[in-house]
Amino acid sequence: MGNDPPKEPLVFLKPPSSVIASGDAIELPSQSKQVEHEGEIGVLIGKTLRRVSPQQAVAGIRGIVAVNDVTARDLQRADSQWTRAKGFDTFCPIGEPGSVPNDLSSLRVITRVNGVERQNGSASDMLFAIPDLLAYVSNVMTLEPGDVVATGSPAGVGVLKPGDEVEVEIVGVSRVRNPVKARA
Repeated sequence: MGNDPPKEPLVFLKPPSSVIASGDAIELPSQSKQVEHEGEIGVLIGKTLRRVSPQQAVAGIRGIVAVNDVTARDLQRADSQWTRAKGFDTFCPIGEPGSVPNDLSSLRVITRVNGVERQNGSASDMLFAIPDLLAYVSNVMTLEPGDVVATGSPAGVGVLKPGDEVEVEIVGVSRVRNPVKARA
């Protein structure tokens, strides 16, 4: 997004009220004029991870899920932190968990809006490898079974509008597809 790469992972939380399943609608809030999709690889935690190494972190993965880190980009730029921009109800569509591959770097995320590919990225191109990211987070906060860690988004994020349908797919593993509507 034109920013310098961070020296260490940026960590933020989304509230439980932001989580929706495939088929549920992403609701665009009136407070924002620029809501964007961010397809990401999600890691579903299966056992408590507290101050673990990257190798120990891998042993705590229960599954891989498709995640759409929906973001009100204009509000993200306006605020000094990201809670409001990423925390609206319906701003975290999550797919059903799929299996964990032996090689996490082989995972590929593809995002489509109205059937048109907008993002296509590989875990092998991530700034921080998944095991390193999980270890980093576990040294900040304890990860509990059921937590989902989203790993960051490849190039191609874009604006959503009412009537769109957005799909995030972790190829061969998980997908989440959601219609987009204005908040009533």
